[in-house]
Amino acid sequence: MAELPDDDTVDPDVEVELEFSIINEFASVKVRKLRTRNGERLEIDAPRVGHSIRFDALGLEGLSWQSEETVSGWLETPFGPEG
Repeated sequence: MAELPDDDTVDPDVEVELEFSIINEFASVKVRKLRTRNGERLEIDAPRVGHSIRFDALGLEGLSWQSEETVSGWLETPFGPEG
């Protein structure tokens, strides 16, 4: 997963429409709704671990198809088998 710069002036084709953070004692993520030249994206950034990802509507819908067991399985090795 690519690290994305906090400064959106690097990519003039990206406009931040909404931004908020979700934080608890275990994790901290920044969520942003972006408007890009290819449409809207949802960016989820975990600054503490240096990972971020952008989803379009189809990607988010695909996530919603997953069972709780599947998502829980992803979290067993969140950084992959080598992490």
